[in-house]
Amino acid sequence: MSQPTSPSSAVRLRMPPTLAVIGSILILAALAAQVLPPGTFQREAKTFKVGDIASVEHVVAEGDTRESIAAAVGDAASLRHPWRDASGSEVETLRVGQTVLVPVYRTRTRTVVVPGSYARVERTAYDSSFARATDVLGQVVMAPIRGFQAKAEVIAFILLLGGAFGMVLATGAVDAALRSAVAALSRSGTEWLVIPALMVMFSLGGAIFGMSEEVIPFVLVTIPLAIRMGYDAITGLCMSFLAAGLGFAGAFFNPFTVQIAQGIAELQPLSGMGFRIGLWFVVTGVGIGYTMWWATRVKRRPELSPTFENDRKLIHKFEAADGTSHELGTREWLVLGIFAGGMGLLVWGVTQRGWYMEELSGVFVGMGLLAAIAGRLNMEKAATSFVRGASDLAGAALIVAVSAGIVRVMEDGRVLDTILNAVAAGLNQTHSVVAACLMFLFQTVLNFFVPSGSGQAAMTMPIMAPLSDLVGISRQTAVLAFQMGDGFGNMIIPTSAVTMSVLGIAEIPWERWAKWLLPLELLLLVVGCGALALAIAVGYA
Repeated sequence: MSQPTSPSSAVRLRMPPTLAVIGSILILAALAAQVLPPGTFQREAKTFKVGDIASVEHVVAEGDTRESIAAAVGDAASLRHPWRDASGSEVETLRVGQTVLVPVYRTRTRTVVVPGSYARVERTAYDSSFARATDVLGQVVMAPIRGFQAKAEVIAFILLLGGAFGMVLATGAVDAALRSAVAALSRSGTEWLVIPALMVMFSLGGAIFGMSEEVIPFVLVTIPLAIRMGYDAITGLCMSFLAAGLGFAGAFFNPFTVQIAQGIAELQPLSGMGFRIGLWFVVTGVGIGYTMWWATRVKRRPELSPTFENDRKLIHKFEAADGTSHELGTREWLVLGIFAGGMGLLVWGVTQRGWYMEELSGVFVGMGLLAAIAGRLNMEKAATSFVRGASDLAGAALIVAVSAGIVRVMEDGRVLDTILNAVAAGLNQTHSVVAACLMFLFQTVLNFFVPSGSGQAAMTMPIMAPLSDLVGISRQTAVLAFQMGDGFGNMIIPTSAVTMSVLGIAEIPWERWAKWLLPLELLLLVVGCGALALAIAVGYA
């Protein structure tokens, strides 16, 4: 006699695994590349100003004024920021012969599309239908390895990060600190403040310096924290990953979206700040409200969580290698100090030195080794913990590779530019509010194939900016449509390396996360369209 099937088992049977979903999309992309007409835009390198401030040396000559010097360096930022001398002291009065450091906007160079340059290209000729089918099959089976090649640095970062944190977590220090923190919060009655406080902090990280990959290590803290507090892994993801994504989408400073898009659109760097700050408050508030609603509900009835069965097992991943519960002693505090120092070094390197995957990988590997030494893990336990931590993220790394393969198939088929050109032509015939919302929706969909914020800006903004002039939308509004379309989609698309990495850490299948997040995504779409309509109504420029 067969055993009855539980509801959760039935759900799993109805939902294909994440890799099967990605594989299906890969096949559809290969077929689309054969059906859609190929075409391409010309590209050119373009240098533009961003909101970060640098400085140039200028020796004051007879008759020089601040205005004449600003005109000489060709940068209006010179008149809005303090000038300093060689010692770093602020300059009040100019003196002949004095060397002053004149503030200027930094510049960046990006390869962008040339508007109006779209042209059809000849499709590869095949001798037979069999040859065409063979070519499509070849694209599909070669896509994963090409995805590995395209995302090698990201995948290596994911695996090294997992291994490093495997060693940190094996010491038991993080788990001990979380248990102690939860006990203290429960005694003080301030436990309910943890979720909104952390979400505001991570949202600011997304809004100010474009926190994205940098949020991955923090997920390893917020997930066990949420479970210890009686919530679930989804709540833990919301406390860090979702919050950073909300800030990234509703950003007022983000150098990877706002600043690059404004530069390409030929807008003053960081202009329109007031409207974007208001948007950040609304978007972050909506996300916090949704998370608090879910957290309250799941704490009252834990079985409602789609991760309920796995959360009890997941907590053991964050315990010590020997399976014992540690107390906060000297050893644990030393490991926590190394952990905190590593996180501080990460933030400093990203914001001040422009560190990316290579440097961040080094930070985490070094942090893991020091933590293993401080936690007194022997070589066998340290190595085993490293391998186990890396293997926990191997599935996410594989999905990142296959997802990157989808993008390569579309690029090789030269159909992304065809889609962009068709959308631009369609927008030219619509009402301004409708056009703005369609821009927003198009950027959201395109984000699946171009998950890089700066890459998507370089591809679309050279076309959307002049197009916005034709349909009666300010370029500032077009930038707003881009940043929300890019940001909101990042939190759910399976082609995002960050999304798949954090889901791998939380052991949440993508399809479960997508189903849970969809109502919030729809709500954010409404918020985004409302923001665009308001921007047009008030003449946002």
